[in-house]
Amino acid sequence: MTDTTQGFDPARAQAEEWAHVLRMQEETRKFVAEQHKLIAETSKLGAEAAKLAAEAAKFSRDRDLAPWQIAFGGMAAGAALVGATAAFMKIFG
Repeated sequence: MTDTTQGFDPARAQAEEWAHVLRMQEETRKFVAEQHKLIAETSKLGAEAAKLAAEAAKFSRDRDLAPWQIAFGGMAAGAALVGATAAFMKIFG
């Protein structure tokens, strides 16, 4: 009968398995930490994207209202000029 367990040390095998389990747990911890970091970064980028979208909407609104601002500003300037002319004519006229 041949001894197939020659050179096999159960304590060493268990220690190797334990070391393997600990390495795998450490790799898992590193992976989870990296995932949390990436999730936080994605969340931060999402908030920044929302801020930029709001700013773009504001610029679009301002661009759409610019002609109206010019029109109303021109009317106000015209009304002021008419009022000043009327006052000038009343004083010196």
